[in-house]
Order: sequence, then C-alpha cells, then structure tokens
Amino acid sequence: MQNLATKFENLTIQSDFIFKKVMSRKRICIHLLEELLQIKIADINYLEAEKSLEPEFVSRGIRLDIIVADDKNTHYNLEMQVKNTKNPDTKNYVLPKRTRYYQALMDIDLLQKNQEYDLLPPTYIIFICVFDFFAKGNYVYTFKKRCLEDLELELPDEATTMILNTKGTHGAISQDIKSFYDYVNNHIVTTDFTKQIDDEISYLKLDTKVRREFMLMEARLLDERREGIAEGKEIGLAEGEAIGLVKGEAEHKLKVAKLMLAKGCYSLQEITELSGLSLADVEKLKEEA
Repeated sequence: MQNLATKFENLTIQSDFIFKKVMSRKRICIHLLEELLQIKIADINYLEAEKSLEPEFVSRGIRLDIIVADDKNTHYNLEMQVKNTKNPDTKNYVLPKRTRYYQALMDIDLLQKNQEYDLLPPTYIIFICVFDFFAKGNYVYTFKKRCLEDLELELPDEATTMILNTKGTHGAISQDIKSFYDYVNNHIVTTDFTKQIDDEISYLKLDTKVRREFMLMEARLLDERREGIAEGKEIGLAEGEAIGLVKGEAEHKLKVAKLMLAKGCYSLQEITELSGLSLADVEKLKEEA
C-alpha cells in the first residue's frame, strides 16, 4: 500500500480532492460550464465547494463536490464519478438514484433559505463519468422530464441532469470538452484549456497547505473506515452469539425429544408439547430411531 506522500503525488483530475480544487478556480469552472452548455457566464459564486450536508443533508453522509450559482442564479452541481458502483444489497447501480438524491438535496437547501418553491432556480446536476453508464457511446446524456404520451411536451421545472461520458465516441461537443475528456482519461494535454488544468494541478501539488489538507482528510477517512470495521466486528459478534443461541436451543429440543422417545411412555403429542418441536419433526425422529 502506497504511503500518503506518494498517493498525493499520484493524484489526477479523477480524484475528488483534486477535481474540487481545480474547479474551485473560477476561470476553469466557468469555461467548463460554458463549453458544455454553450452559454455565456459572467461570474459564479461558490455556495460551498465541499458542502457537508448538515442535518438536512447528512442522512446519507454524502458531500456535494462543487456547487456554484451563476450570474443568472442557475445552480450547478458537478461531481467526478470514477466507479460505476452497485448497491451490495439490491445489486442495482446507484448512479440514477444518486442523481435524484442530489437534485432533492439542492432543492431542499434552497427551500430552507426561505425560497418560495415556485421561485426555485434552474438547476443542473452534472456527473463526469469515466465509464459509459448507458453503453450507447454518447459523449453526453442529458435528461429532462417529458410526457410519455407526447414526448415533445416537456415539464418546465428547469431541472436538468447531465451524465458526461469521457469514454464516448459520438455526439456534439466542443473541442475543449473533447480535450477535457482526453485529459481525464489519459492525462493528455492537447489544448490551452487542459494546459490550464494541468498547470493548476502542478501548482496544487507544490502547495504545502494543500498537501497537509489532503493528509488530514485521508487520516480522517482512515479513522472512519477503522471505526466502521470495528462496528462491523461488534455486529458480527452479536449476530454470531444470536445464531449460537438459536442453534443451542434447537439442539436442546432434539435432545429432549429423543430422550422422551427412548423412554417409550410418552405420546407424540406430549413430546411435541414438552420439547417444542413440531409434530412432523417428532414423527421423523421416531422413524429414524
């Protein structure tokens, strides 16, 4: 396992930590949004680059990576997605529900600032994925709500979800977005835009404060993992004890039933009542005796 110093030196734009730092540079974040959406943005405000979602947001312990609002009050949430994660219980991929959850978090945050719901601003949830979730080869998958009975009819709730596919092969994207994809995938610098990103990452790695911040974050995550493992062991021990008790009780019932059968003076009904076994189990024991 590589040490933290080596891990820090090897960080790329795919790292959540580095991605957030790079996108915290206004000129880079604005240009990415302008090129992606083909719009002009005069300025952006960072609503909290690493928003710990407080009581209203903590329910799933998720941090939104970059949340910004532009000069027209359109809100954007950008996140880098490296792994196409599945829920271990349901075996379903989590990405679709994650986008829905993030949208809900943004709306709730705005409403808790005494915003009237009918004045909710336009929002974009933008996931930059280094995998093709839909396996269609698109550079971009853009989703809005449409009427199933009339697909030309769009619900104007101004909520948009965009899944960017850095492994895409077709679609209409700008040269700078294509170069950004190449940089994310292979660390290839082909345009002035990706050179700005690459230079920024180099500067970040020379900053002792950034290095220290990364070390502290990793130490905190390691502590959380260790706590999780310890809790898991405690739960496993408790479950093991419970299983042991159930197994011991079952063995005791069998022992009682066998002793009563051996005596030969008890009816099957009496053995059932005193041992706790079912009548079928007692009959089976009698046949095996």
